[in-house]
Amino acid sequence: MKGPVDIEVRPLKAFLIGIRDEKMSLAHADSLVAELEGLVDTLGLDIVAKEVVHVREKSARYGMGTGKAEELVQKALSLGAECMVFDRDISPSQQRNLEELAGISVIDRQELIIQIFASRARTKEAELQVNLAKLYYALPRLQHKYIDLAQQRGGRYGTRGSGETRFETDRRRVEQRIHRLKEELKKVQRQRQVQRRRRERQSIPICALVGYTNAGKSSILNTLTGADVLAENKLFATLDSTSRSLRLPQGLQVLLVDTVGFIQRLPHSLVNAFRSTLEEVSRADILINVLDSSSLELTRHYETTLSVLRELKADNIPMISVLNKIDTLQEADALLKLFPGSLLVSAKTGSGLPELCARLEETLSADNKRMEYPIDK
Repeated sequence: MKGPVDIEVRPLKAFLIGIRDEKMSLAHADSLVAELEGLVDTLGLDIVAKEVVHVREKSARYGMGTGKAEELVQKALSLGAECMVFDRDISPSQQRNLEELAGISVIDRQELIIQIFASRARTKEAELQVNLAKLYYALPRLQHKYIDLAQQRGGRYGTRGSGETRFETDRRRVEQRIHRLKEELKKVQRQRQVQRRRRERQSIPICALVGYTNAGKSSILNTLTGADVLAENKLFATLDSTSRSLRLPQGLQVLLVDTVGFIQRLPHSLVNAFRSTLEEVSRADILINVLDSSSLELTRHYETTLSVLRELKADNIPMISVLNKIDTLQEADALLKLFPGSLLVSAKTGSGLPELCARLEETLSADNKRMEYPIDK
């Protein structure tokens, strides 16, 4: 009698490749590969090896020299890798050429992040936004699915022309799907706008938690409000903006909003797709910039957050920086020299959160002034 059959899906074996050019320092390249490792781990792939490649010669075919590309492919195959993951965006033609050379899947940073977003989307809005980003990514890659574009659908020679190619048919279907998703997303966004106007009529100040992914924004929201938002030690645990009411020590009621985390080289398709969600940031009365004090890339993460805020035109909103996870550090006070005026907090122990609430109330109270005008004005 045969034993039970193991049908558990085995994770793919991935070979990670970081690309460093003349303008990038080795330390920066290493940090990007470390971040890529975190992204791959979040997706659940099995990492067999990682390597930083210094590319001096670039070619349109592979994005690097042919010899270097062949060397990487041979190493990936010798390690038994089933996919190669690059820490940069790869053009559709380069992706096709590398896959033909290796005979295994080639994934770039953009596709990796989109797949993570797709695996973590929970609400209808997040699913629509992720699907839209996936179609935008797939659209320029459709033509590389078909080697023989002479396959025709419809039409006969000498009558109505040669008809539509398979590529043209699929491209039209993808464009139609994009249009439908945009229309569905508009309906969901209108519902969000109704909710937003209702909040504005109630005159409740909005405090948006922003910052790098996995900095601990959701954990702070949970600790302050007793919410049960998913908080994991993984990148992009939160995709949907979650709002919870919070009453500050002196009685002021605010709305605390959790938002999707930022990351270096965030694909523009995802920024555009999640723009409606990120509008919560630009409409906030105050921003709470959450920083992971235990990260070796703390300064770079801070700069990335400021860059995204500028892109969202939210860099002029009052901001309080908090250094989270101080329970993991021995000398947390030294960080205050790098970030003067910031607060040391721990979402895990609750340390520093009363001071954060007091700072919020102080900042919001200073901005609230009662003005009386004549009716005719």
